[in-house]
Amino acid sequence: MNQFGRYFRVTIFGESHGPMIGVVLDGVEPGMPLTETDFLPMLERRRGGTIPGTTPRQESDHPLFLSGVFQGKTTGAPLTIAFENQNIQSKSYENLIDTPRPGHADFVAREKFNGHHDYRGGGHFSGRLTVALVAAGVVAKKQLQLLQKSEHPIQITSTIIQLGGQEDLDAAIEKAMKDQDSIGGLIECRVQHMPIGFGEPFFNSLESMISHAVFSIPAIKGIEFGSGFNAASMRGSDHNDSIVDSSGKTKTNHAGGISGGISNGNELVFRVAVKPTSSTPQPQQTLNLKTQQMETLAVSGRHDLCIALRVPPVLEAVTAMVLADAQKAHS
Repeated sequence: MNQFGRYFRVTIFGESHGPMIGVVLDGVEPGMPLTETDFLPMLERRRGGTIPGTTPRQESDHPLFLSGVFQGKTTGAPLTIAFENQNIQSKSYENLIDTPRPGHADFVAREKFNGHHDYRGGGHFSGRLTVALVAAGVVAKKQLQLLQKSEHPIQITSTIIQLGGQEDLDAAIEKAMKDQDSIGGLIECRVQHMPIGFGEPFFNSLESMISHAVFSIPAIKGIEFGSGFNAASMRGSDHNDSIVDSSGKTKTNHAGGISGGISNGNELVFRVAVKPTSSTPQPQQTLNLKTQQMETLAVSGRHDLCIALRVPPVLEAVTAMVLADAQKAHS
């Protein structure tokens, strides 16, 4: 439900406008140095309001260690990290009780939880909870480096390669702001210095686990590895990656670093599609569940015109979570 992983287990909790949100991590190595400053670079990249096109809502995102850390090191007990919600404007959502926003989880949340869900800011469905995923990713990255038996640590990097169908990212954001409408984007994630052997055949293939974690990020609508969907138009003789040395290095990397569900030692490469933010300033039609009549809905509140701008650190985080879990399974 709200858990992911077998050996490095992640549990998230909280709602967008509740008192706090956070994450509980099981399987954290004891004795690993961990301080608040370790989290700041990735948390700052995820924060809203720092670049044009992101939400004006700004939270301090100061990590609070509630358990699992003592004298600056992890104890091996469950690590609980919380973030207070301090900049909340809940009145903007009161009119959404009976008028679910198109593209949002408002309607399905109401149906699934019999109307008892927290509708403010999207509640537990909100992208606000990705701060908990980023916190998990920070710990996962540190643990990967701690346990990796190599002089070259795993490096995870995500880059925006397209916004609103354009490669000129600044122009795409400028146009979205001018049109007062939201846009999506494409983001590429690359993992260098991947060991061979992460992942399992079939249900726990590395692609399966990464995809599972990636789709926990709100607004993700697609994923492809290596040459991805272009592979459908290629011939096997072109798509196959020739092995050039005993380390498993290949001449090409159409497979994206995974063969048979298992990392093959080459660079891990995948891309994700991020949809346009559902809360657009543009008027939309929706059903009033109380009157059973269609009506025009103007979404108020503070929202990102392009949520893709804040996805790269979250994508790196969930990738690190998967690899930390796969690393322990492999060891």
